[in-house]
Amino acid sequence: MDIRRRPPLPSQSQYNQKLKPATSSPSAASSDQEAVDQRSPKASDALPLPLYLTNCIFFTLFFSVAYFLLHRWREKIRTSIPLHVVTLSELAAIVTLIASFIYLLGFFGIDFVQSIISRNSAWDLENDDEQRFIVNEDRNIRCPVPSSVSAKPRLMDLPTTPLVSQDDEELVKSVVSGKVPSYYLESKLGDCFRAAKIRRDAVQRLVGRSLEGLPLEGFDYDSILGQCCEMPVGYVQIPVGIAGPLLLNGCEYSVPMATTEGCLVASTNRGCKAIYASGGATCVLLRDAMTRAPVVRFASAKRATELKFFMEDPLNFDTLSVVFNKSSRFARLQAIKCAIAGKNLYIRFSCSTGDAMGMNMVSKGVQNVLDFLQNDFHDMDIIGISGNFCSDKKPAAVNWIEGRGKSVVCEAIISRDVVTNVLKTTVPALVELNMLKNLTGSAVAGALGGFNAHAANIVSAIYIATGQDPAQNIESSHCITMMEAVNNGDDLHISVTMPSIEVGTVGGGTQLASQSACLNLLGVKGANKESPGSNSQLLATVVAGSVLAGELSLMSAIAAGQLVKSHMQYNRSSRDMTKIGS
Repeated sequence: MDIRRRPPLPSQSQYNQKLKPATSSPSAASSDQEAVDQRSPKASDALPLPLYLTNCIFFTLFFSVAYFLLHRWREKIRTSIPLHVVTLSELAAIVTLIASFIYLLGFFGIDFVQSIISRNSAWDLENDDEQRFIVNEDRNIRCPVPSSVSAKPRLMDLPTTPLVSQDDEELVKSVVSGKVPSYYLESKLGDCFRAAKIRRDAVQRLVGRSLEGLPLEGFDYDSILGQCCEMPVGYVQIPVGIAGPLLLNGCEYSVPMATTEGCLVASTNRGCKAIYASGGATCVLLRDAMTRAPVVRFASAKRATELKFFMEDPLNFDTLSVVFNKSSRFARLQAIKCAIAGKNLYIRFSCSTGDAMGMNMVSKGVQNVLDFLQNDFHDMDIIGISGNFCSDKKPAAVNWIEGRGKSVVCEAIISRDVVTNVLKTTVPALVELNMLKNLTGSAVAGALGGFNAHAANIVSAIYIATGQDPAQNIESSHCITMMEAVNNGDDLHISVTMPSIEVGTVGGGTQLASQSACLNLLGVKGANKESPGSNSQLLATVVAGSVLAGELSLMSAIAAGQLVKSHMQYNRSSRDMTKIGS
């Protein structure tokens, strides 16, 4: 009999009764205690005698038999009788000693433990609104949880019914106890979905909280193994909206945007409508080069400058290109730029990477070059493959000036009629607002690459929908928005210049089913076999065109005084959340 097993979770009616304030009389409290005792099975129920009486009997047997055997062995020693020669009475005494020892080892003090558990259960029922305890069944740890975390306990705070089958129960307990590492489940089981189920249930037991509401089924966990996410327990649902059609370079695109912000898709869609009605936008790719900048150190600054001159010498570039390009059939070294800080040298490599975003590709090429350089520069100490002169996932002037990934400029001329009828504002109002907000206001704030209204909104939404690295939104959202009155002041010329859009159509999250579908909607799924790199370049232009539409619409809403009104209409729920919660 498993005496450590706790009673099952209370039903809804029992739990509601538990949440009532503890204002009842002592008789009611005693009846509650009796109810707890009736619900909780005791190990002593299986014994023919009360537990304390049974313990007394085995205590007496243990010490009496032990005294008898010690006395007999003392007599044998005195009379020189071998100890291994035993009589029938001695044999019976040995068996009784072992039996009583096993009993006392397994059951000693159980009545005391059960009394403590019963008192704690009664205390929990009366004082649950003030303080609750999370009980870890496998480790017997009781952790107090402040009432500030949750004013009133809810059923969803308790672990739900285990998601795993009975066959996996022991494995869940092994994960909880730490015997089996959580990250080892996939390789141990060979079934990624089963591993996620077991890990999910183990997490619920460890933290004492439910993951109910986080979807588990309906996702291909095999597709993320070893490349997208480790130790999964489910997946997060993000709604995807469509903005468009975006008329860009004579082609129409329906742009997928994954976001939880109201108004964003609607606003971008209005910008697409204005661009379409004015004849479309034009986008030009200025540069395509991913970067990686290792940091190396020498014993002296003079020695560091020698490597700098060697790296930037055009006569050595061809040799370094051959070494770099061996890492991939798509990687092609384009430029090397060095920066020195004392005896430390930062070498910024720029290369094309085909249709991949290219971080891994350029890193492998850099490693090849560093290994090659150490043949001539034996005293070079490689501190790190990345020295932040790249610069990845951080706002940096080097990306704003030199560019990283795809550098793009996109423009459109919006006619006065469209500005008036679709955008509900005027050309002079937009030009003035852009100068004072996006240019002057950003300069006053000391912005770095942030001379725009909300480029990061559109970039993030498209990145999540198409499987890009969301963290690279930081440098990818570097954008300067320009507006100018043209054609004698009748029309509006608007442009966005984005020097570091970092996207790819192969690798990373682009191969997941949902993200792959969004790429397919744009016609840029996978690698372009006829013209390597053209799919990722087209995706970058779509990002810039969508940013152009988003900038145009938001600036118009601000100029017309419609920003607050539109957010109240599209970014607020009309449902009564108190009724939903109850």
